[in-house]
Amino acid sequence: MTAPFKNYFSAGSEAYRTFRPGYPPELFAWLAGLPPRREAALDCGCGTGQASVALAEHFARVYAADPSAAQIENALPHPRVEYRVAPAEATGLPDRCVDLVIAAQALHWFDFDRFYPEVRRVAREGAVFAAFTYGLLTIDAEIDRVIGRFYHDTIGPYWPPERAHVDAGYRTIPFPFPELEAPAFTMTAEWEPGHLLGYLETWSAVKEYRRIVGSDPLPPVAEELSAAWGDPARVRHVSWPLVLRAGTIHPERP
Repeated sequence: MTAPFKNYFSAGSEAYRTFRPGYPPELFAWLAGLPPRREAALDCGCGTGQASVALAEHFARVYAADPSAAQIENALPHPRVEYRVAPAEATGLPDRCVDLVIAAQALHWFDFDRFYPEVRRVAREGAVFAAFTYGLLTIDAEIDRVIGRFYHDTIGPYWPPERAHVDAGYRTIPFPFPELEAPAFTMTAEWEPGHLLGYLETWSAVKEYRRIVGSDPLPPVAEELSAAWGDPARVRHVSWPLVLRAGTIHPERP
């Protein structure tokens, strides 16, 4: 029986595009250097296409699939990116058509038993699969304490169970491909406090808290963050450690 699509991100997909952090360009340059060809790549669970557009700087064509029509409607346009409303487990692509498959902040949502055969099906000889994720952001000690309490205590019970894979650095997810040694990458941004609150707004646990509790958890934490931040016009450096797992795919054969 096929598991239902857990639609945590259709509501507020425009905010997702606006407030989620971007990935370092060096990550995609490294990924593009792994397979023998750069004809086509596939971004599974693409959301609004941040990683898809970055891949398009290196590949002739990028297929970008997400089961949320709202995410695809708000996706970043690019002439070499072909968006499609489709789950990662059934992309609808032809056999052996891509040189790289990625899952950016998305692998933990997939049905692994169905997803990995799909990866093998669409992969050409020598293709590579890469999954990457980022956990809790870091700004400074005082702000980090406020966000940490909010993350773990206030909305902690409302995170979907799949979030545990992110907290574990994806080491609890099966990875059936011979792994490649990857360099360390860090995501960074320069944010004002309003952007930080917009980012917290995209967290699935915030949405679940509102739905179950019937109140909004953001105003109290916004007050704490305001006190910890100081001057509201001040721009602060934000960073996330990026976890990356990459491996060579052994395609299915008829």
